[in-house]
Amino acid sequence: MPRFPFTIFALGLSGCIACGDLAAQPISGVEFYGSLRTQAEAVRPDRDDRLDAYASFRDAYSRVGLRVDHPLGKDLALTGQLELPFDSANVRMRDPYDQGDAARPHGERIRLAQLGLRGRFGAVSYGQQWMPYYNAVAAPVDMFSSYYSGFATYTVFRVAQTLSYATPEVGGLSLAAAYTGSSGNARSTSRIDAPRRQLAATYSLGDTRLAIGLDDRGDAGYGRNRLLGLSASHRAGGLYLAMKYERFHTGNRQGGSFSSDGNQAINLFASYATGASTFKLMLAKVEHYGDNIVHLGIDHQLSSDVKVFAEYYREASTAVLTPRRGGLDDFDAGISGGQALAVGLRYDF
Repeated sequence: MPRFPFTIFALGLSGCIACGDLAAQPISGVEFYGSLRTQAEAVRPDRDDRLDAYASFRDAYSRVGLRVDHPLGKDLALTGQLELPFDSANVRMRDPYDQGDAARPHGERIRLAQLGLRGRFGAVSYGQQWMPYYNAVAAPVDMFSSYYSGFATYTVFRVAQTLSYATPEVGGLSLAAAYTGSSGNARSTSRIDAPRRQLAATYSLGDTRLAIGLDDRGDAGYGRNRLLGLSASHRAGGLYLAMKYERFHTGNRQGGSFSSDGNQAINLFASYATGASTFKLMLAKVEHYGDNIVHLGIDHQLSSDVKVFAEYYREASTAVLTPRRGGLDDFDAGISGGQALAVGLRYDF
């Protein structure tokens, strides 16, 4: 990971401190935070000749970070965020999934490193950040607490060297766009050495939300490589319902691969919150990346800072399951799916 995002963040923060002679008063809009998320799990692959069943511990995306949201004037604010992952099971400062390979030898060692401006014009930011397509299309069904959350999609979450812009919401409608350079996209979990472009539109009407997105993933050697997605969600009291649909439009005519032309993903998600507990269910079909998926979960809030969770995950083909405490570089399609039971704890501070 280049030092450039760190440099941008440091320079921006220094500028914020200098603004308005802040040396003589406390810096406003600075928040330090962290979240420890860990789980015990029992994993049983479908093909034990490729991977034995095991019980172990696994991190569920722990992190520490710093947010800056400092007013520069009546309608303008400087924003920034630096967030580092902590793999609590392996005791390493890295992402528990993107642990590293030839493209990124040390893995994802920064979750977020961005600097931006927010005003009446909307918001613009640069750095490693959450992507517009994920926020609009995939996030509405990414609601689980364990390590196994978020895999039932074809897109990526965060990408370095990304310039993004989001409009203000007008009449419930907001638009967002992003451009990522080749080297940034190459270090994402896509590992594609080509520019990436995204567009997304979201419309909210009361407790109902509709979204559409385009993820132009970058030329992976077969020309067109685009992902189109739709999502819809609705909240009624403690009940939350959401769906997602994605389809690949690519030049990849090789059937059976992750990005084959025409591959589709559909997710149906439901949750119900009552008291301190939330019950969750997702049924999904993600072609050639998990295929038929069942995900069940329950969260129980012990306090405002502490939550316990239990989840069951089942996939028909390999998307998530890896060897004990493994990650992306340990992916083995020959495992042919399997199931996992996880019980964990989340502590926010």
